[in-house]
Amino acid sequence: MPVMFSNMGFEISDEMLGTFVPIMVYWLYSGLYIFLGCFFDKYRLHTKQDEDEKNLVTKKTVIMGVLLQQFVQVLVATLLFMVTANENEGGASQSHSPIVLIRQFIAAMLILDTWQYFMHRYMHENKFLYKHIHSQHHRLVVPYAFGALYNHPLEGLLLDTIGGALSFLLSGMSPRTSIFFFSFATIKTVDDHCGLWIPGNLFHVFFKNNTAYHDVHHQLYGTKYNFSQPFFVTWDRILGTYMPYSLEKKPDGGFEARPSKECKEE
Repeated sequence: MPVMFSNMGFEISDEMLGTFVPIMVYWLYSGLYIFLGCFFDKYRLHTKQDEDEKNLVTKKTVIMGVLLQQFVQVLVATLLFMVTANENEGGASQSHSPIVLIRQFIAAMLILDTWQYFMHRYMHENKFLYKHIHSQHHRLVVPYAFGALYNHPLEGLLLDTIGGALSFLLSGMSPRTSIFFFSFATIKTVDDHCGLWIPGNLFHVFFKNNTAYHDVHHQLYGTKYNFSQPFFVTWDRILGTYMPYSLEKKPDGGFEARPSKECKEE
């Protein structure tokens, strides 16, 4: 169902909004964290110097990699909405029920979490896939907000794009609902990589899978733990890959997420 902009003389469909709004949200929200990072050094998990020295890829390369992934997402989303257009027309009225919307949101979150946990973990355990594909994301030893979607193009397609498509299809959500779900998922993913532990952040209050939890995974001692993303830590807990941590203040300012148990090395 299109959204009319009568005064401007054009209309924008839910499908178009569902395709492009999450991309806009990604850059706006990550831009907000870049801005906050300039003033809140005392809430950083890593210093700016660490960000510059430990990361193995330039920020320009990260931006180009994210734009490439988002281009692929646009292509897949456009195709997906074309294929499901007739089905969505028939179920438009039902999708506005609050109970249905909540059920679809929860189902989509669980589907996306399940897909990404097992794909993410397999890319770590398969040495070929890690070396040639997933290691690209781990060039960001010190994560930052707009690097959240910096991946090898194949990984971006498998984990994020196909995972998103499955959560959309299997949850039965409409294109209009997908605008809100994928915008929320985008905000959560950016937040997990932002590298800041700012008091009052609701994601840190309601989700165990948060900035510090994911930061543990990005450190050398944590690459065999904390695979869950982007919402819950359920699969890590069930399958024994959960790494608890303590958040401690550093003497020179900022915080550090330290593992609460010894990491097993192969």
